[in-house]
Amino acid sequence: MTRVALAALLLLSTSGQPLFAQNRSSSSQEALGWLQKVAAAPRQHNYVGTFVYSSGSEIETSRIVHLVNEEGEQERSEVLDGSPREIVRNNDEMRCYLPDTKTVVTEKRWLRKVFPALLPQPLSNLDDNYIVKMGGVERVSDYLCQVIELEPRDDKRYGQKLWVDTETGLLLKAAVMDKDRVVEQFVFTDLKIGGKIDKELLKSRYAGKAAGWHNTNLVSSTIKSGQLGWQVTDPPPGFKKIIEMKRNLSEKSRPVAHIALSDGLAAVSVFIEPVSKQFTPPAEGLYHSRGAINIYTRTMADNVITTVGEVPPATVMQIGNSVATHKTD
Repeated sequence: MTRVALAALLLLSTSGQPLFAQNRSSSSQEALGWLQKVAAAPRQHNYVGTFVYSSGSEIETSRIVHLVNEEGEQERSEVLDGSPREIVRNNDEMRCYLPDTKTVVTEKRWLRKVFPALLPQPLSNLDDNYIVKMGGVERVSDYLCQVIELEPRDDKRYGQKLWVDTETGLLLKAAVMDKDRVVEQFVFTDLKIGGKIDKELLKSRYAGKAAGWHNTNLVSSTIKSGQLGWQVTDPPPGFKKIIEMKRNLSEKSRPVAHIALSDGLAAVSVFIEPVSKQFTPPAEGLYHSRGAINIYTRTMADNVITTVGEVPPATVMQIGNSVATHKTD
């Protein structure tokens, strides 16, 4: 996304009325029902497969093994291209192994989404921000899929196109759309749904070698709403705060404040940390990270405010610019 596109996104409609209020077409109840199946399917089915992520010229292949049993979910995914990276998940506990840097990162899943579990659960208020429509039926990785389209009601969020296995509801292909342009997409190239999973496939390749590796524990502690001392005063329509917390990062001497917002599908995180005397803060401005992810950084009252989200540049800027201190009780 270029800064020229950013300027275009900031323009108001010619009528002076918010686009959000102009299009109130109803979503298909059948399509909304399919989305509930998509959100639930990863918690109901075993699967083993290979999927490809692509954005522009970037392509990355990953292998995933997913088991559901009486203990919940267990999963191992591994990037097969470039620098190796492995994520082992036991329900909401995640360990990411980075062998090139001999680093292990441990954290709660919180808002992190790993394909094909891209939809939050429970799903709510989607119809407020997206027009959800039924598409056709197409084959993906030899499975018959129902296509579901989510058209944004304004320019503050991207659209989505989902290909859903008609038997299980599992998401087999997903594309983030900026009007007719594909911003990024995931797709299974081979997949087996159901059947017994060999637990050996869920064991980390690196856990036995990682005893002396650097460990980063992204410990998070949720706090009562309004107690963080910071707030987002002017979020775009449809975005609401869903949680606020403090995160103790091993490299940081002080906790980092974290506010998470969502419109029911797209998530935006705001991180606030005091300016460090040891490290030079990043230059203020807008950064494009990967695919649909945009980052906006600014400094306020000797704090660095970093806003990250899978949303258009104007949206992370609006949220980042409306972060303000808030008097706590």
